[in-house]
Amino acid sequence: MRRLLVILSLVCVCLPSLLAQDYRYEFGPALGISGYLGDVNNSNMYKHPGIVGGGTFRYIANSRWAVKGDLLYAGLKGDSNDMQSKFPFDERYTFKSNLIDLGAQLEFNFFHFGSGPRYKKYKRISPYITLGVGATMAFCDGNTGFAMNLPMGVGVKYKLKDRLNLGFEFTMRKCFGDNIDGLSDLYGVTHSFAKNTDWYSVAMFTVSYEFSKRCVKCHYVD
Repeated sequence: MRRLLVILSLVCVCLPSLLAQDYRYEFGPALGISGYLGDVNNSNMYKHPGIVGGGTFRYIANSRWAVKGDLLYAGLKGDSNDMQSKFPFDERYTFKSNLIDLGAQLEFNFFHFGSGPRYKKYKRISPYITLGVGATMAFCDGNTGFAMNLPMGVGVKYKLKDRLNLGFEFTMRKCFGDNIDGLSDLYGVTHSFAKNTDWYSVAMFTVSYEFSKRCVKCHYVD
């Protein structure tokens, strides 16, 4: 009888650890809105919002760190009439462009994100910060522009179930190029590589599913 009680006690202690599996990857869709700051908009970036859609992929290093790759398709719009400052002779500039964004970002969770035994102090919700590098290809009025970009932002993750996550992320993307809006060096005012005027933002919701169990015996991650 005593032996049976010991076995049952061990099972009760170990069962949560056995049920909580660690996974190395997660993948899912993303949907949101985009905003623009540039030659024909220097104030409200969401005056003419666009739609963003795509997918995200994460490598989960541990409960604090992750590396994310994303592939997004977004629309951008701008109108110089929205600006307080006007162009000479009250000229008006408008544009519509579509862009493809491919990037990689490093994420840091403020809490140990996940689910599992209490002693690991996992949280089902965690804010995070992100920074990375990317590339943007824009299509505007029959012209194609390319620029590297620097995404930086914040987000929050919530674990709906052990392998299903919901997230929201806001990033600003600094473009090292002045042609994603089809406008460059208006009136001969040139910009250096580091001081161009094109930025865009992405605010998106994501749903992701974790897969590929981590081999705990040969690569234990606490």
